Amino acid sequence: MDGTAAIEANRAALIRIVAMLVEMAGLAAPSTSPLMGEVATQSREGVTLRSQPPPDASRRPPHKGEVELSATLPRVLWRAILALLRPAESAARRLIIAAAKGLTVPPPRPRQPKPRAKPIEPLLRRLGIAVMMAPANATRDGISSPAKRIPAFPLFDPPRRLALYGERRRTVPPHAAPRIVVPGVTEPAPLPPPPSSDDLISATRLTQRLAALAAALDDLPGQARRFARWQARRDARRLSPIRRVPPGGRLYRYDPSITHPPNIREIDEILAHAHSLALHALETPDTS
Repeated sequence: MDGTAAIEANRAALIRIVAMLVEMAGLAAPSTSPLMGEVATQSREGVTLRSQPPPDASRRPPHKGEVELSATLPRVLWRAILALLRPAESAARRLIIAAAKGLTVPPPRPRQPKPRAKPIEPLLRRLGIAVMMAPANATRDGISSPAKRIPAFPLFDPPRRLALYGERRRTVPPHAAPRIVVPGVTEPAPLPPPPSSDDLISATRLTQRLAALAAALDDLPGQARRFARWQARRDARRLSPIRRVPPGGRLYRYDPSITHPPNIREIDEILAHAHSLALHALETPDTS
């Protein structure tokens, strides 16, 4: 079973969905959008986030591999993006596993611990030489920037939360938390209002995940080599990098000949197809 054509077709569909998610995040709030000043481009190579120079001259533009993180999104839009981002990440993870089938990489060499250099600051202070430490957020040119490195795309599904005694753990929202008071001595503390769909939520983590997913789709062969290197040194305690039921999807079996109900989205079909490709790559031994 050669899944190269299927992998490329699903990758192209995921690139289009990621471009849509980037556009959704950019249209949330023009003044505080996580992708403000960035252009999401869709091409044959993939989705790239290109940062334009900010209008403030005191801030440098992000270097390659960095993304602007200071942003907020309305809760309703944050949830809408997250509902599509979760299955898109699961589908990309399975395409990486399918693309890694048949790859052979040399076993990694053990890393030698580097000797830790002693800080020179205490010696200079003992000699009476004043030492001025640079701030933590200062760059090499002395210009601070809020840009952060794009994190590596996770190759494994997040572990499932185990239910204790066969029941899910109950949680109480902050606006309904119980309050303990002593009559005539203490007054009940005010509770926060219930969450609203218009509340602004930090989009820092969401922006990082979008950028990591876009970078992984742009370099699918490189991500496949990452997974092959993990397979060469994998820990026997982890049986499989993916769950049997892919997280975030609504379709559990890929069958292009049947008609799906209206609640099945395009990303669900992509995830189901990618899941079948990944299971075939993991269960079928390489005989080449």
